[in-house]
Amino acid sequence: MNFRGSRGDRDELDINLIPLIDVLLVILIFLAATTSFARFTQLKVTLPQASADQETPPALEVAVSQDGRYALNGTLIDVSTPPEIAEVLRQAAAGKPEALVVINADAQATHQSVINVMEAARLAGIARVNFAAQTAR
Repeated sequence: MNFRGSRGDRDELDINLIPLIDVLLVILIFLAATTSFARFTQLKVTLPQASADQETPPALEVAVSQDGRYALNGTLIDVSTPPEIAEVLRQAAAGKPEALVVINADAQATHQSVINVMEAARLAGIARVNFAAQTAR
């Protein structure tokens, strides 16, 4: 009795390379597709130079105090509603096509007081509104 069998009866083991090649081709296609878009970030752009001075229109500075009073360019204005503030801004911006409103609000001013100035600028047709801030010392 021969329980071991003969050496000629054994099947030889081999590695099937076809699935491995398929997986590697899919990975290669994925890498090629994702790296082809990286070239757009490597564009070298030379920006044009300008030496002319830019004219900045004078800003309409609106100060808002902590108790809700308003001042336009340092002059106290006796208004409280957005339509009234808009009329004052419209008169001050007359003849200035690119008017700019700079809001200098006190740190203790209410949000509503600042929103009133923003709404007034919208009603007056002024699209450019900036906020002034103080840097910490």
